[in-house]
Amino acid sequence: MTGLPWDASYHDGPAPWDVGRPQPAVVRAAAGSGFAGAVLDVGCGTGENALHLAALGLPVLGVDVAETALAIARETAGERGIEVEFATADALRLESLGRSFGTVLDCGMFHTLDAGERPGYVASLASVTEHDGTLYVLCFSDEGPGTGPHPVSRDELKAAFTPGAGWNVAAIEPDRILTRFHDDGAPAWFATINRI
Repeated sequence: MTGLPWDASYHDGPAPWDVGRPQPAVVRAAAGSGFAGAVLDVGCGTGENALHLAALGLPVLGVDVAETALAIARETAGERGIEVEFATADALRLESLGRSFGTVLDCGMFHTLDAGERPGYVASLASVTEHDGTLYVLCFSDEGPGTGPHPVSRDELKAAFTPGAGWNVAAIEPDRILTRFHDDGAPAWFATINRI
């Protein structure tokens, strides 16, 4: 997967999903001690979720294919004095990181993949998530007015993250995902998924 189309999203000002702050669902999960161990933020963009988690004292690696977004994330980390790591990585080949994580965050990545890409992505996530680790997925929901592009159904999430693929879906809750085009966010799912 080339990063060029994603990188272009950051060339003429903020991308549609770049809201300049962490997603409220991530903030709430972190406040409830939902993040533990080393944290991987997949498709981190300009890094607001990763920066929030790192500011809480967690060791965080944010990865993306968009070099421009990563440059912005590193600059922001420096300005805020936050110790966090950002690296270029393909979400479909996370095993190339050679590391494992206690908590993995997918904020807006899953819904960008078509049905044919999802099994490979789920396997990629499994390759870096510690057994008994937690994966959080925040994605556009197909329920409610004002849905975002590429909405996902609850059943699609359940079908992707099965015990056979190494996962147990603990919860899929309705939520909101902030964008630059929705005043109060778009309908979303916030899924808590355990690695087995």
